[in-house]
Amino acid sequence: MTLTEGLREVLDGPFGALRQRFRAELPAELFAPLPPDATIEEHRAETWRRLEILASTGMQVLPGVEPVAAFELLGHANLSLFVKVGVQFGLFAGVVKNLGTQRHHDDVLPHALDLTLPGCFAMTETGHGSDVQGLLTTATYEADTDELVINSPVPAARKEYIGNAARDARVAATFAQLIVDGINHGVHCILVPIRDEHGAALPGVTITDCGEKLGLLGVDNGRLMFDQVRVPRTNLLNQYGNIVPSKGDDPLEPPIRADNYRSGAYVSPIESRNRRFFTMLGTLVRGRVTVGGAGAAAARSALTLAVGYGLRRRQFPNPLAEDGDMLLLDYQAHQLKLLPLVARSYVLQSAQHDLVAALERVESGDFGGDEDHARRELEARAAGLKAVQTRHATDTIQTCREACGGAGYMAVNQFANLKADTDVFTTFEGDNTVLLQLLGKSLLTQYARDVAELDPVGIARFVARQVTGTVVEHVGGGVVQRLLAGAPANADKALVDRGGQLAILTDREQHLLDGLAQRLRAAPKGDPVASARLYNESQDHLLAAAEAHVERISLEAYLEATADENATDPEVRQILDLVADLYVHDVVFQHRAWFLEHGRLTPNQSKEVVRRRSALCAELRPHATALVDAFAIPPAWLPNELLDA
Repeated sequence: MTLTEGLREVLDGPFGALRQRFRAELPAELFAPLPPDATIEEHRAETWRRLEILASTGMQVLPGVEPVAAFELLGHANLSLFVKVGVQFGLFAGVVKNLGTQRHHDDVLPHALDLTLPGCFAMTETGHGSDVQGLLTTATYEADTDELVINSPVPAARKEYIGNAARDARVAATFAQLIVDGINHGVHCILVPIRDEHGAALPGVTITDCGEKLGLLGVDNGRLMFDQVRVPRTNLLNQYGNIVPSKGDDPLEPPIRADNYRSGAYVSPIESRNRRFFTMLGTLVRGRVTVGGAGAAAARSALTLAVGYGLRRRQFPNPLAEDGDMLLLDYQAHQLKLLPLVARSYVLQSAQHDLVAALERVESGDFGGDEDHARRELEARAAGLKAVQTRHATDTIQTCREACGGAGYMAVNQFANLKADTDVFTTFEGDNTVLLQLLGKSLLTQYARDVAELDPVGIARFVARQVTGTVVEHVGGGVVQRLLAGAPANADKALVDRGGQLAILTDREQHLLDGLAQRLRAAPKGDPVASARLYNESQDHLLAAAEAHVERISLEAYLEATADENATDPEVRQILDLVADLYVHDVVFQHRAWFLEHGRLTPNQSKEVVRRRSALCAELRPHATALVDAFAIPPAWLPNELLDA
């Protein structure tokens, strides 16, 4: 086994065979760029044609979480196709599967998967993006006709930026406030036909095109308005909320029974409206998981191009060069631009695999005894990792473009597409700032629960801000626990010891949580205005804690994935260890002001972090080709002129 193959096996993780099949079998035409003068309609038509090719392979009906692991690879090169896949198979078919019941699985799902029923996912509104609970669209049940009436009562209720809506979709999975007997039961999803078989808008449905965007030219984003559109009651996706039939020939499906309810009544297995809402949204976490993975894939594409170019392009005579001119990647400044991003990509890929494994456990019902906790943890981790991955993609693509100079600015070399197509990833499937807040709130909730369980001695230690280990839940298994148990107490040795590195990142996260909890505790009890003001003034702290959490759990996932039993080849082991060291030193480097301000590093130790980060880049430089070749991006997926010999 070569070094590249050994690194690729670790990067591909548990889905290696599937990913290799995906790389080998997908037609190269799926990734061919369109001519520069192609129109928007040509981009959209060609993307739909490629979606049909992809559907013909049957890969959209892979079992379990395999589609998540496979389709994120589309992020390497064709983001428009990735988004169309995500909208049609992930969001539209996914919501039918997860929120619908057997009749929807029988009558709708097969047609969504074979593309005979193109659909869209109509959640976001002009006036409500992240605040899904506040959506304005209504779905009012009329018992006399046994129908739901879908309406957009004000302009702010317009469904906005809806993928597939402008051109292809015939049905919209529409999120609306469900009103039965004059009572609002919260947001539910209803299948609303929007076009006939000829593509014309149906009565009461207004469809407009969002027009040309910064990127994703093959995705037909549109706007939808509904004017008293009537659909059968059975179009309600009724897994978590249902309406008792007003006619006796349509009994309710499991798991909701309504033997003791009158016809036309709303019923649900979840009594709390708030909990019902979050349960429904929690079933849609796949999209967030996949978007983060695709963003990270795009970053790896950019690094493949930039590192490869840095190993070919010569610049300036230099006595250090054997044949006169120095290669770009032999300059320290160039190494410091790119190699820490390579290390971060490796670590984030392990975190992605760990997240997909958590998704698989939840979807298979393996909750470890506490379903609510497992779902909340999955949703929070998916939110935080998506935010960090897509920010990594945006920053990495820009850095790589600059590292390739004028050549990186040429459209043929792919950075224009990568940059334009991934830019929106930081705000769709959840705005990154909001997602990090979601994760931060989840950490605070767990923190409060853990502190409440402390005995008096533990509380005293907490007040004294000593590390008790109770507020940080480790995602790693035995490897992480062994490393932490052996972490040196001497700060000088911590950064050169794997357990010490883990302890440093754990300590930062816990200190941030401690400080955040103390700040929020200062709010007077029973004063919601003061609490809201204090929370608003602490958002920077909340975001920092969430980011620190993702940095720590990502390292834990990487260390578990690269444990001795998973990487037995000595050369592979050596490179993986250097990658871990560079990741940790880069994280500390990025936050060294915090470490200095809080007494975690002395000035001399901070200087050593800077020196060691540079030295690690130099140590990895001879292996740069293997590091990016292990990303295993087929050349046909990434046509360019940068890597020409």
